[in-house]
Amino acid sequence: MKITKKKLKLNIKFRQQHLIEDFIVDFVCLSKQLIIEVDGKIHDSQKDEDEQRTEILESKGYKVIRFTNEEVLGDIESVVTKIQKELDARKVLPI
Repeated sequence: MKITKKKLKLNIKFRQQHLIEDFIVDFVCLSKQLIIEVDGKIHDSQKDEDEQRTEILESKGYKVIRFTNEEVLGDIESVVTKIQKELDARKVLPI
């Protein structure tokens, strides 16, 4: 699934498929340490692994938020609103 910054309409830089620790995250805003994961059906069977991954990333100072493919495809406005709320709640860090 390809989601562009233009489509999201957020005025902050995100990197796509970025390596953090031993993980490739779907999207990350480094200046806000916000990771966005978009999960397909495979994640239904790997919840424990996803929780461990989230714990490791959050222990490094990142906030991880997850959305399903269905949420992104069916209600992108709500997804963008949730992302914007998280961005607004986080301080800008020097990168």
